[in-house]
Amino acid sequence: MSSPTPPDVPSSPSPVRSGTVDSYDVVVVGGGPAGVSAAVRAAELGARTALLEGSRTGGTCVNTGCVPTRVLAKTARLVREVRTAAEYGIAVPQQSVDWPATVARVRATVERVQAAKGDVQRLADLGVDLVLEGFARFVDPHTLELAGTGRRVRGESVVLCVGGRSRRLPLPGAELATYPETVLDLPALPRRLAVVGAGNTGSQLVTVFRALGSEVQLLDLAPRILPTADADVSRAVHRAFEEQGVRVATGIDTVHSLSRRADGAIDLAWSQGGTRCEEAFDAVVMSVGWPAALDGLGLEAAGIEVHRSAVAVDEHLRTSAPHVFAAGDANGRSMLVQAAHAEAEAAATNAVLGATRRTPHLLLPSGGFTDPDYAGVGLTEDEARARDPQCLVATVPFAEMERAVIDDRTRGFLKLIADRRRDVLLGAHAVGEEAVEIVQAVTTAMAAGVDVATLASVEFAYPTYSAVIGEAARRLMRTAVA
Repeated sequence: MSSPTPPDVPSSPSPVRSGTVDSYDVVVVGGGPAGVSAAVRAAELGARTALLEGSRTGGTCVNTGCVPTRVLAKTARLVREVRTAAEYGIAVPQQSVDWPATVARVRATVERVQAAKGDVQRLADLGVDLVLEGFARFVDPHTLELAGTGRRVRGESVVLCVGGRSRRLPLPGAELATYPETVLDLPALPRRLAVVGAGNTGSQLVTVFRALGSEVQLLDLAPRILPTADADVSRAVHRAFEEQGVRVATGIDTVHSLSRRADGAIDLAWSQGGTRCEEAFDAVVMSVGWPAALDGLGLEAAGIEVHRSAVAVDEHLRTSAPHVFAAGDANGRSMLVQAAHAEAEAAATNAVLGATRRTPHLLLPSGGFTDPDYAGVGLTEDEARARDPQCLVATVPFAEMERAVIDDRTRGFLKLIADRRRDVLLGAHAVGEEAVEIVQAVTTAMAAGVDVATLASVEFAYPTYSAVIGEAARRLMRTAVA
């Protein structure tokens, strides 16, 4: 739809029936963070809107991804706290992990988050038709059919928010692998665990299972773990993993196969430096990528092009079919919930008002709840120096901050990067306690256009972790003078 103002629609957003097909202004496919945001935005703009979802709202993040992983990270933190309780004079005579109870807690928390989000009621209040009747596929450029029901839904515009799925490698024995979204299906806590893939998800699972008592081997083809993070962040987390007893192997040549042994263990075979390695594990978690979940969507019937396992979109999130847009994991631009929200609102706006809105993705903070936590926003130091060798960098170790000493959380640092005139903050990267919250605070300053001098003048409550921001800004000021 291309009108410059919201379309004239009846006060009731109920669909217009055409034969056996329900017709809408906007049809959103997928009920994860992107899909719900897109449906809400389209309805707010006055469009008759339907949201098609095969099972339940929340998507991977709420149901099998971010929320469950964060609960597991909380469990791991509690285990670490119990193990150090004696240092504070607290006697904890018995330490053990009840894996079934842990899983039950995770699942209960997912249900609580679902209830707290209130997606179903919120959508109903806005007049969005939420259709939970099976997965959708295109039968022509404007019409989707719900699998197993024969029901068809037509949209003048369509927004694809179908999310992603774990990449399945074409390996012998691949069916023996566990994936991040299925770790809760493990019948018992594995004594020996291999994690293949040292990105954000794989690294968080390493922290969880190591804290719970598993012996962990981490493998990755990339030359370093967390390959998209700032290099200093990557090195710091790598060192921490090894100090915790995690065996880290980066730069491996390939993974060959998985096979089941007579005793039930899984043999994992890989090569590194031309040498073949083989070892038995109780479970092997594959965390090696996250392509868009496009299987069975019938994109060819709508003339929608795919590029590198994702829907190809232009700067307005429009696909090769001009009335179809794609947001979130579906387009492969950024696999972050915060990006999904921003893209979904832009895509829905463009679907209703015409394709004018863009999402530049300049400020998307991200991080992981490992041990220690890590986070980053903006340019890494290598990226900043490639653009401007004279950019300014200041790093403050947590060991110099009183709150970190008080809490015995002195591992880590905050790094701030600014342009040579100190007018613009280019990036922030942190490792350590509250790293994600600290970087989020810097992100707010960056979004507001706060210069280094202003940030250096801010007074922070004492003693807090966030005080490291002011100290880093003051060091940037001194670096510029020097």
